[in-house]
Amino acid sequence: MPEPLLKRSLVDQALERLRERIAQGHWAVGERLPTEPELALELGISRNTVREAMRVLAFSGLIEIRQGDGSYLRGRADPSEALKAMSGCTLDQARETRRIIEVEAIMLACTRRTADDLAALRAALANSGEHYHRDLERYIACDMVFHQRLVDAAHNPMLSQLYRYFSQVVAGSLRLTLHPRQREQSIFDLHAGMVDAVEARDGAKAARLCRELIDSGTDH
Repeated sequence: MPEPLLKRSLVDQALERLRERIAQGHWAVGERLPTEPELALELGISRNTVREAMRVLAFSGLIEIRQGDGSYLRGRADPSEALKAMSGCTLDQARETRRIIEVEAIMLACTRRTADDLAALRAALANSGEHYHRDLERYIACDMVFHQRLVDAAHNPMLSQLYRYFSQVVAGSLRLTLHPRQREQSIFDLHAGMVDAVEARDGAKAARLCRELIDSGTDH
C-alpha cells in the first residue's frame, strides 16, 4: 500500500493521483472504476475524501457517476485543464480558433440544418438584436446562445460540446473588443446574413460572412 497522503489538501492530492492514473491508462474509457472503499484503501485516505475527489472529476466530465451502479471513466483529457489554457489565450489566438470552429460549423450547418434549427436561430437572433445597442453583458449572453445554436445546427455533438467550453473565451474577447455604448449596426447585420445563407444552404456565402464577422475588428 502506498504511503498515506499528507493531511493537508487531501482532496487536491487525491485528485492529482486519480488524474495521473487516468492519464497513464490505468483504466480504459468506459470501464467501471474501483469502488470508493477500494480507492480509499489504495490511496490511503478516507472514503469521504475519495467521494469529494470523485465529485470534482464528475463535474469536470472525466467520469460519470451512476447512482447504484458505480463510476465510469468518460475520457482521459480533463476539460478543466483545457479551460485553463483557453483562459490564457490572446485575442488573436481566440480569433484563429473561432475561425476553425465556427466557419467549419456553419458550412456543415448549411447541409445538415433542420427547420427546427432555423427557428431556433431566428429566435436567438431576435433576442440578441433587442440588446445589441443596449446592455453589453445582456447582449453577450444572448449572442453566445445564437452562436451555440449555429454550431449545434452542424449536428456534431463533439463540435457542440467543444464550443460550449470555448464560448467562455469568445464572451471574454467580446468584453474587450465591443464598444460599451456605440456599436455598428452593419456588424450585427452579418448575423442575419449568416442565417439567411444557412437557410439557403449556401455554404460559401455563410463561410464568407462568418469570417467577416470574426475578423471585423469589433468581432460582433
